[in-house]
Amino acid sequence: MSDPPGVHLAQLNVGRLLAPPEDPRVAEFMNALDLVNDIGKKSPGFIWMMEGSGAPNVGNTETYIGDDPQFVTNLTVWQDVESLENFVWNTVHRKFYLRRREWFEVLDRMHLVLWWVPAGHRPDLAEALAKLDHLNRNGGSAEAFGWSGLNEAKLWRTRRCEAQSA
Repeated sequence: MSDPPGVHLAQLNVGRLLAPPEDPRVAEFMNALDLVNDIGKKSPGFIWMMEGSGAPNVGNTETYIGDDPQFVTNLTVWQDVESLENFVWNTVHRKFYLRRREWFEVLDRMHLVLWWVPAGHRPDLAEALAKLDHLNRNGGSAEAFGWSGLNEAKLWRTRRCEAQSA
């Protein structure tokens, strides 16, 4: 799929922490959220991020899925595939991504979904979770897809790590 005109790329990433957000076992991850999110917000092509209360070191972890505080989300909008890829694979974000098994459970289904949104649209969590559900039920399509559904995703193909590590 190519970048269609007049749209931006939305992404939702869902993870379940190995312990509650205030637990020392996930403290290193929690303490890095502000740094990683600030780098994302300053990255070329960044457009928008769903944010929590703004309290230090909580990121979006206050936005629960259901009543489970260990499920955390990251919902952002990017100008294009290249912008998102550069942030994910060419910044300190990648360092934390590669260590994600230290803080997150391995999920048994897709936890990342990408989709095109009209320029100016800010998806809410309900919309994003519906896209993730669509991807898990139907596989990749024009409506919801993963990295493999993006022909332009070059860094994902060369810099990702093994697929079995959710």
